[in-house]
Amino acid sequence: MMIKHISVPTTEKKSLKEKWWHILDTWKIGIIPLPLFILCGVLITIDCLAGQLASDIVVMVATLAFFGFACGEFGKRLPIVGKIGAAAICATFIPSALVYYGLLPDVVIQSTKTFYKSTNILYLYICCIIVGSIMSMNRTTLIQGFLRIFFPMLCGEIVGMLVGMGVGIALGLEPFQIFFFIILPIMAGGVGEGAIPLSIGYATLLHMEQGVALGRVLPMVMLGSLTAIVISGCLNQLGKRYPHLTGEGQLMPASSANAGLSGKPEEPPQPVSAAPDVTTFASGVLLAVLLYMVGMLGHKYIGLPAPVGMLFVAVFIKLVNGVSPRLLAGSQVVYKFFQTAVTYPILFAVGVAITPWQELVNAFTLSNLLIIISTVFSLVVTGFFVGKKLGMHPIDVAIISCCQSGQGGTGDVAILTAGNRMVLMPFAQIATRIGGAINVSVSLLILGNFLI
Repeated sequence: MMIKHISVPTTEKKSLKEKWWHILDTWKIGIIPLPLFILCGVLITIDCLAGQLASDIVVMVATLAFFGFACGEFGKRLPIVGKIGAAAICATFIPSALVYYGLLPDVVIQSTKTFYKSTNILYLYICCIIVGSIMSMNRTTLIQGFLRIFFPMLCGEIVGMLVGMGVGIALGLEPFQIFFFIILPIMAGGVGEGAIPLSIGYATLLHMEQGVALGRVLPMVMLGSLTAIVISGCLNQLGKRYPHLTGEGQLMPASSANAGLSGKPEEPPQPVSAAPDVTTFASGVLLAVLLYMVGMLGHKYIGLPAPVGMLFVAVFIKLVNGVSPRLLAGSQVVYKFFQTAVTYPILFAVGVAITPWQELVNAFTLSNLLIIISTVFSLVVTGFFVGKKLGMHPIDVAIISCCQSGQGGTGDVAILTAGNRMVLMPFAQIATRIGGAINVSVSLLILGNFLI
């Protein structure tokens, strides 16, 4: 005899406690539960009205999270552009505009600038993202990917420069001004490693004030990065529409004969008894920090940028299996934590502390925009087709090509966030740091020896 279970509709109403829990778990701004977000805003407002907003890490964690996730959530909810990188753009440039137009309280501005400049928090973020993503890759990716990515980058830069020069000449601008004050800054590797060295070199070689040179170069860096962010977001949407063109963070297709060509996190080669615990997570953070300190030593003694030195050391450690499977898993958790919880707060701090709104607006001339957009677009398209020809996932290669026009480490974060490809950060750093350093060095050498 079979007994059939009949479900009886429940008429029980949720208790007040369950309703509260439901609100905490489902209503969120970014990753912050709505009630905590409101409480955070109230506490910040009270401190601002009192004229005292501490710049210590405790208060700034709440402040940057509140404003960063608010700007990011606003960008995500914008129609059409919300799907092509508006969240990263809004998290970076809305704060800059708020500072310029006096809409952000002075205490918030000063505390954010003090915290950002005194803690160097951006580099903590970058080192955790780089080390975490490298430790999440397999060894074949590091060998094959790092060797193959240079050719699409080189082809993209050559084509981008030629197209940009052609557009500028067609608009009636001088070739010298087009290359050295528009195209080169776009591919210089950001502000600290690109725009500033360029301005110093121009001040010496062209006998002009460094501040004047920097004022002309910096807006091009920012507009190039902004263009790259938008293109990266469009590439992400293209990948969703045509999945065969992307590996969603994998640089090369996996195959039965070469199953390791994946940029996505791999399973540890040896079984791990349990999921990474708190101590393993902490060890992963410490590993990233120590590798960055090694990179700093490299910068001190041989002049190699610290993030690049750290990247090379991390790759070496990964290739020789220098850390245990459990520590690898801990590094992967560190990567996911910083990607999820720290990205938008960092972008807000960057927007407030080092993004000059007026210089960006002044560069919005039609000729500048046409040259910048054509340069970045042709660079990315070239990376797309060359990557495809080499058997790589073209959309993921193209997103790395976007980083060649990024605003340094900040631009890499925004571009990869817009493209939803943060796992590609090691390759983005190669494109930005090494590519930018080569461009600046070679161009200044040519300027000093042949054109002056």
